[in-house]
Amino acid sequence: MSSSGTVTKLLGHIDSYYAASANSAPQYPALDQEIEADVCIIGAGYTGLSSALHLAERGYKVVVLEAERLAWGASGRNGGHVGVGQRKGQEDLEKMLGLDTAKALWDLGLEAVQLVEDLVDRHQIQCDLKRGIMHLAAKRSHSAWLKEEAELLQGRYGYDQIRYAEQDEIRTLVGSDRFYGGQVDSGSLHLHPLNFALGIAEAAAKAGVQFFEHSRVTSYSGGSPCTVNTSKGRVRAANVILACNGYLGGLEPRLAGKIMPINNFVLATEPLPDALAQELIANDYALQDTLFVINYWKLSSDNRLVFGGGENYTSRFPQDIRAFVRKYMLRIYPQLADTRIDYGWGGTLAITLNRMPCVGRLEPNVFYSQGYSGHGVPTATFAGKLLAEVVAGTEERFDILAQIPTPSFPGGTLLRWPGLVAGMLYYSLKDKLGG
Repeated sequence: MSSSGTVTKLLGHIDSYYAASANSAPQYPALDQEIEADVCIIGAGYTGLSSALHLAERGYKVVVLEAERLAWGASGRNGGHVGVGQRKGQEDLEKMLGLDTAKALWDLGLEAVQLVEDLVDRHQIQCDLKRGIMHLAAKRSHSAWLKEEAELLQGRYGYDQIRYAEQDEIRTLVGSDRFYGGQVDSGSLHLHPLNFALGIAEAAAKAGVQFFEHSRVTSYSGGSPCTVNTSKGRVRAANVILACNGYLGGLEPRLAGKIMPINNFVLATEPLPDALAQELIANDYALQDTLFVINYWKLSSDNRLVFGGGENYTSRFPQDIRAFVRKYMLRIYPQLADTRIDYGWGGTLAITLNRMPCVGRLEPNVFYSQGYSGHGVPTATFAGKLLAEVVAGTEERFDILAQIPTPSFPGGTLLRWPGLVAGMLYYSLKDKLGG
């Protein structure tokens, strides 16, 4: 039981609002024998779960190994935003990769959001799926590029579900005077991230996937077949998918230097009166601002404000996460000063140097996808579908992501931390300055 008197409903998960409001889910055994499979997936977040489901639907025998519980990591702890596009804006992608590739990535991003909605509908996943995200200008100078981006998406990309809203309208929609305008995007979604992941897992299990929890992979080797080892068992498989993301650790040194694990933090308030909830978010969209260390928030199905703010770059979480995040929330909503905070939790995600997903193959039968940089709900779920396609021999769509350059952090895993911290502190300082 937490200090607020709340109960963590889903055993083995951290104490969060999501765990306390999770749908029921079975516990799976640890691997304690040697088994065979067509595909062994390491990691049971969105990437691994979606890969497993799509592969099983194609008739493959799939085994998933998870070090903790299914969706224990970032997939069960995040803000639940399901945004269109990529983590990088379209104008940046055009400059980096050219117009044709940027348009192909835009189309994949739209399909990723649609895939989430289709999975929820097809498998009747109860995950509080709602429509709409607003992107809010935290500085006056940010309003211009949000407006330009909305016009770019409307014109060049034919995306008519986004519009720019001026400051007065945003104040009415958001209940805060902190913002200078924003994008209103009715094509994006938001949801309960843990229940979405558990729903995919349930569908995958029904399709024949074998899950093993508390089965941390200690080593693996490629070859024919590949061998994947845990402390008490082994999987021999024709293919391996690495779906570890921020929890990769030292399992695969060839990939570790391409991502940086960072920690992000979230709180959930007590249930709010209807009038106050309506004041905070009039249209029940999910919200995010334009700061480098972004704030993001939404209302839960029981009128709690679920608010993410602040991050750190160490191996430790703040001692009092609720207080750590609360100060960010009160900068936007000072009217919540007397509101009780029922939950506070953190999670580890992986960012890449260029903020684009790191996707590819290490050997002919060893595949990976990681580094979603805060855009993981749609991107990781869709990556799972693409991984299933490439295992089945269809490479075209997988290669669109795989061909994006994924530079390693300078200094690799040894020196990436001090470099990242210096860079993050610089941009955090810029967040605090006016403009």
